[in-house]
Amino acid sequence: MKKNSKLIWGILIGVVILASIIFVFLRAAGGSIDVVGTGSAASFEKILTASNDRVRVDEKNVGWSLEAPDGSVRFIWSGDYSKSPLYDIMLEIDEEPFIQAGLDVSKLPEYYNASEGMLTVGVKLSNDKLTHEGDSTPLAGYKQIVENDRKTLGYHMALDHYNVSLGNGNMFEWAKDMQVNEVTKEKQDKDIVFVLNPEPLIAAGVDPEKVEGWVYTTVNVEMNGKAQDVYKFLKPVDLE
Repeated sequence: MKKNSKLIWGILIGVVILASIIFVFLRAAGGSIDVVGTGSAASFEKILTASNDRVRVDEKNVGWSLEAPDGSVRFIWSGDYSKSPLYDIMLEIDEEPFIQAGLDVSKLPEYYNASEGMLTVGVKLSNDKLTHEGDSTPLAGYKQIVENDRKTLGYHMALDHYNVSLGNGNMFEWAKDMQVNEVTKEKQDKDIVFVLNPEPLIAAGVDPEKVEGWVYTTVNVEMNGKAQDVYKFLKPVDLE
């Protein structure tokens, strides 16, 4: 009888401790278990502020763009998916560095669009007309992704970065905290990172070691529940 009582009390104490942990976690997350969704919006707002005039209205894609300082690539996100002419979230890339490295544009897969010296790669999320509470702003447009397309958002623990997946191994990343990297305890030197999957580009003739302005290196990512090193083209940017 005493053994059963101890077991019952042990179970009850365990339940109380677990409930307390969940409560604290939810409080820390602002009442929401979606820490990535809510946290990424707050840090993205800081990225927009730090980027200043490199964030612009993009009339062609019915949204906004954030451009790299050298003008070689932009992250673009739509404000109204029903009016997006091509993709709703995308990268637009200057093709010249890749052509100089051997790219044959005609050999790229169909999800790459080539026009006026630029390559565009991205994802069509839906055909829905988006509505914003209050003014239509770059941040409001990003929050639509959080609310409607949460599956496209991720967190890269090794770099302490949030990211938006643009499909086929391409993405846009930004620092959770531009001032302090919680992993290294040092200042971030990669406030934003434009990320390209090199495989289709290499298959189309690119020599990855000869692409000027992009870093060809391995990145540790989680695939099928396992951490793996995969090659990427990176364009890291320090905004400060």
